[in-house]
Amino acid sequence: MDTIVKLKQIMLLVGDIVIFYFALTATLVLRYGTDRYRHGFEEFFSTHFGPFTLVLFLWILISYIGGIYDLRSLKNNPDFTKKFFALVTINGALAILLFYLLPLVITPRTNLFIFLVIFGLSLYIWRGLYNTLLSFGKPINRVLLIGYNRTAEELVNHIEKNAQLGYEIKFWMKEGLQDKEFEHLSQIILANNVNLIVVPAHIKKNAKAAKLIYHQLILDIEILDLAGLYERIFLKVPIAELEEVWFLENLAKNHSIYDFFKRPLEVLISLLLLTFFLPFGAIISLLTALTSKGPIILRQTRVGKAGEIFTLYKFRSMIADAEKHGPEWSTPQDKRSTPLGALLRRTHLDEIPQLINVLKGDLSLIGPRPERPEFVKNLKQGIAFYELRHLARPGITGWAQIHYRYGASVEDAYEKLQYEIYYLKNRSFVLDFIIAIKTLRLFFVSLK
Repeated sequence: MDTIVKLKQIMLLVGDIVIFYFALTATLVLRYGTDRYRHGFEEFFSTHFGPFTLVLFLWILISYIGGIYDLRSLKNNPDFTKKFFALVTINGALAILLFYLLPLVITPRTNLFIFLVIFGLSLYIWRGLYNTLLSFGKPINRVLLIGYNRTAEELVNHIEKNAQLGYEIKFWMKEGLQDKEFEHLSQIILANNVNLIVVPAHIKKNAKAAKLIYHQLILDIEILDLAGLYERIFLKVPIAELEEVWFLENLAKNHSIYDFFKRPLEVLISLLLLTFFLPFGAIISLLTALTSKGPIILRQTRVGKAGEIFTLYKFRSMIADAEKHGPEWSTPQDKRSTPLGALLRRTHLDEIPQLINVLKGDLSLIGPRPERPEFVKNLKQGIAFYELRHLARPGITGWAQIHYRYGASVEDAYEKLQYEIYYLKNRSFVLDFIIAIKTLRLFFVSLK
């Protein structure tokens, strides 16, 4: 992830924490008065600091899952306002439950209510100011873009609509090497205060162009591939910009330590999850048997790591003869789903049996979703580099699942592949943790 993005998120987090404890301080002053509060600072720490810090932890966690630490969503528009107050409501309800369930000496109806009002309003003002600063502040990345294609156009349009990302296109040489301004590269950089040059990969192969661009390093300029900037901004890789050498440089990395520890950790987590979901599984099995004909557990062939075929388990969510005409993609509102099955698919509870696949070694908890062999055969023919998604063990959830809608076409498969290759390039325990946390959001969104 871009260092500047991390710094902006850290500043936002620090601001949230400051606002949180400001709201707590104001609550105690209003509740007990300034004199009592001044002489009762020890009471603040002993009775309020601990419980409210737990509330702060919940707020940060739920807010991260809800997406309001994602710079792409930090714009003062109705979508942000709706998401913000929805998260404040959720966090307020959780805080009240927490204060009632735990043996705390604080009375929720007074201190907590006052705190939630002050904190909600103060945080909304702070977030609005921060969003404004991101959108109207001087962009940190001033870009000279060389070359024109659909990827470049998509980037420019997105950057112009999302000033909070900190990028500005200062100059665009659409004609690439044939642009009449290319010979005056240094003057353009100085005149526009450019600090980032973005070029398509093929331009760097031109000796004359590469030499001219190389000489700009003395101006403290960062030089980035078009694919690299696209990856930074969209958190996916542009397949149309990639060649075989890119995959050799980025996917042929050694992840031996990560792979060594990931497997035993997943086995342990899967056992814990199976134990937790056992009562739900029993109820789902009973309801499935009572409400529709057919097997309780559906078995489907899927393509795993290195193209190996395995049997995937899931609770049956469709009618018994759903594929009488052969395999076909399912859709979110698939008419073949049973009433119970529609609910299971929306909440992803139909995937509980896949924990058995994790224990068997067919699946990981996190990785590219496994596809059916019938579809893989066609997708490999229609989408370049599609077979590379089988470099890693497929997963129950993945980077594509938390960023893209339900896939039901070749176009969807292409889009999801861009996210999957991003995951293969950047996979780590940190990224897996982010995916696991954000997967929770899919569950809550599905309940709406």
